[in-house]
Amino acid sequence: MSKKGLFYLFFFAVLITGFYFGLREFVPGFKERRFAPISYVRPFSFLNQDGQTVTEKDVAGKVYVASFFFTTCTSICPPMNNNLRKVYEKYKNEKDFLLLSHTCMPEIDSVAVMKAFSEKMNVDTKKWIFLTGRKDSLYNMARVSYTIDDPQKVMTKIEDDFIHTQHWALVNKEGDVVHIYDGLKKSDVEQLIKDIPKYLEEK
Repeated sequence: MSKKGLFYLFFFAVLITGFYFGLREFVPGFKERRFAPISYVRPFSFLNQDGQTVTEKDVAGKVYVASFFFTTCTSICPPMNNNLRKVYEKYKNEKDFLLLSHTCMPEIDSVAVMKAFSEKMNVDTKKWIFLTGRKDSLYNMARVSYTIDDPQKVMTKIEDDFIHTQHWALVNKEGDVVHIYDGLKKSDVEQLIKDIPKYLEEK
């Protein structure tokens, strides 16, 4: 390529880059909305470890990580919760950040059981909330709202259905699911910790 051609190539590259950063800085919402969300959080109503109702209105305007587990799990749940603790410890003092851990076995994980589990975890349950409720509602949240389990796996009978996923959903202040992470992968956990501030800074 000639020197003149290289000059024009460089010129247009600088022009496009400048235009992009101009949009980021001066067009409202461009920075936050340059990528479509994965999904969004539908209305929900569950009980926390204290027997209090928690709905989507209680987490509106918050950045949070949604996960699913069950208290008697001895396989993926303990290491997954240990990794969630790293996220908790990093951001437990951020007023606009929460962790929401939903049970996938509400027939076992009653409010009392979740309370005992939360006390064993020794965390601030205003920042790390443990939720139980109707099984069909919980599973619908995992599959439709958070998209951390395959919606095609729905069983004919809810009694026979079972979710066992190590994936987490990161939800922004507007209730959009913006990222999915593997809670058993060190690299994913580290990336989540790096990503959270970006969404906390959003207005």
